[in-house]
Amino acid sequence: MSIDRKEVIEGLGGEGAVKNMGHEARADALEEFLSVRLETAIAQRKNLDEKPYPTVAEHEDRVDKSSFRRGVGRLFVPAHTYKKPQPIETGRPVSRLPKMPEKPTLIDFFNYRFTTTTHLLQSANLARKRGASEEVVLACLLHDVGQALMKVDHGWWSAQLFEPYVSERVLFAIKYHQALRFYPDAEAGYDYPEEYYHIFGVDYVPAPHVQRAYEYARNHPWYMDARLVTMNDLYTFDPAVQVSIEEFTDLLGRHFREPSDGLGYDNSPVSHMWRTIINPDAPL
Repeated sequence: MSIDRKEVIEGLGGEGAVKNMGHEARADALEEFLSVRLETAIAQRKNLDEKPYPTVAEHEDRVDKSSFRRGVGRLFVPAHTYKKPQPIETGRPVSRLPKMPEKPTLIDFFNYRFTTTTHLLQSANLARKRGASEEVVLACLLHDVGQALMKVDHGWWSAQLFEPYVSERVLFAIKYHQALRFYPDAEAGYDYPEEYYHIFGVDYVPAPHVQRAYEYARNHPWYMDARLVTMNDLYTFDPAVQVSIEEFTDLLGRHFREPSDGLGYDNSPVSHMWRTIINPDAPL
């Protein structure tokens, strides 16, 4: 069992608390800390061995026992309000975000705000290497951006974010990749991700609106565009592969309508969504 010195000190109450402890008190506290860690690890291993995948009902039962919401993270958590901005005592404080340019471009958002940058860049890079069309590569580059705001129905959120700036075909691929993820396509070479058994539950059945979206996309002329997004949607990353957003500058120049006033300030129907990503610390 690996031990992180910083984690141990935080678990004992911080540097100040540790300095005020005597040698015996430190030894007792460290022993108790390691004992709890060991018991937790054993329990987790036992649970994993006995029942590797949770059920939908078990996930549902945990909703009011968690300090975060699975779909939207810390959003709507009452412990964080404009009257009480300090982080939960048992949690870690958020980092201060760098200031954005007055007229931010899509590349600025990749560099300073998006939370899935590595995933997006490696997915787009893989699609490009496999010879996908430029519109499919762009869809791979943008498909999970909506998760900066919301995980629930992120395909719809991502498509809405980009509606004023990309083609209908790119929007289709972004929007419907979410539904297609849940449905294997042996002919295309796409299998249901094993990771989803953990995330959603071994007996999970997609919601009716997802089923309808799948059926619509499956019979659409652009079906393979959305399917290719799922096939290049990497769930593990290769640390040896380094991809920068600047490598896609020419592609964006050809297929992304960058507003002259900057994303968030062009008075489009989605400007407010971009401003939320620019300043997620605004209390109102």
